Amino acid sequence: MHFFQRWYDRILQWSAHRYASVYLAIVSFIEAIFFPIPPDVMLAPMCLSRPEKAWRYALICTVASMVGAVLAYFLGAWLGEWVRPWLESGHYAEAYAAVVDAFDRYGVAALLLAGFSPIPFKVFTVSSGLLQMAFIPFVLAATVARAARFFLVAGLIRWGGPKMEGHLRRWIDWIGWGVVVLALITFIVWRWVYE
Repeated sequence: MHFFQRWYDRILQWSAHRYASVYLAIVSFIEAIFFPIPPDVMLAPMCLSRPEKAWRYALICTVASMVGAVLAYFLGAWLGEWVRPWLESGHYAEAYAAVVDAFDRYGVAALLLAGFSPIPFKVFTVSSGLLQMAFIPFVLAATVARAARFFLVAGLIRWGGPKMEGHLRRWIDWIGWGVVVLALITFIVWRWVYE
């Protein structure tokens, strides 16, 4: 029952490591390309353990994520022949179809929602290059989306402070399983709407 609490405690330990900022940058960078775990799982505990550095951590996430996003964009643009089959089949097929539909309907504005979407950010970044989205609007929209997300997380954690940490530790398993259930419901609804 305490699955998430054990992970939470472990991540809090990692967040206090002297190279935690480097690890945060690496996770943010690779998450924009292929990594399945969002940097929020490191960002939140790091902001909790060092609230005075919350804005710095959010900036590290934003910059590293955007460097990864630019690389993913060019991977999609230059290696489209190999990338498209990976996106169109298997695990990311439905997410890719939803991203293509969002780009068709809303253009670059779809990227503004990418920072808060249940669809992995990497699908948006690779697809942007693959679909030949204009590069400068891609960078601007993706930067706004990522910065909004990371600075919101950092701000909420900084604002909540130690009181939030006590509540979070107490309720982390309920929150964790609730997020899993919410993600499953979102996925099912998303799939049902786009089929």
